[in-house]
Amino acid sequence: MRIVLHDYWRSSASYRVRICLNLKGVRYETVPVNLLAGEQAEDANRALNPQGFVPTLVVDGRPLTQSLAIVDWLDANFPEPPMVSKDPFVRSDQLARALAIAADVHPLNNLRVLKRLEAQFGADQAAKDDWYRHWIVEGLTAVEKLAGDGPFLGGDTPDISDLCLVPQLANARRFDVPLDAYPKLRAAEAASLALPAVQAAAPNRVMPQ
Repeated sequence: MRIVLHDYWRSSASYRVRICLNLKGVRYETVPVNLLAGEQAEDANRALNPQGFVPTLVVDGRPLTQSLAIVDWLDANFPEPPMVSKDPFVRSDQLARALAIAADVHPLNNLRVLKRLEAQFGADQAAKDDWYRHWIVEGLTAVEKLAGDGPFLGGDTPDISDLCLVPQLANARRFDVPLDAYPKLRAAEAASLALPAVQAAAPNRVMPQ
């Protein structure tokens, strides 16, 4: 099985998938897609990912898109360690935390939305930064209440919501969002970042030289 990840080193969605691949010990190749250069909108990327996004995981020539759908495929084909539980209630809690970040925070703060704020509404950098911080704070406040007792968001092992949390807190720090109000989230992040598999997925470890 040949697995190729089309990603951008700073993409939060790509970061989630890299963490998952590493935790499961899946060997893969990487094809960089430079979002700042607009390569995501080029025909070559859209042929694999009609939305013009990253990541795309190509498995034996078949493209898979959307980070959480990719994680679901990886769980089905590389079940250890599981990212979602077979217990329906636990699974629902895991997905709720993951989607609070991946569906409700991240899309409002991605590059295309920030560019649209500038192009359509004349938002300057300060306004875009305020927008970015607002949605991070709203989302993290909710996820802090959804978090379990640790060490990870849902218990003793990382799950799909931890895959989403680590990149989101990295983004929060990039935009100087204070994190003192989120002790459970910071503790869960620290537990994840202690794992070599998670460390190896970090943007500064995969960025082009």
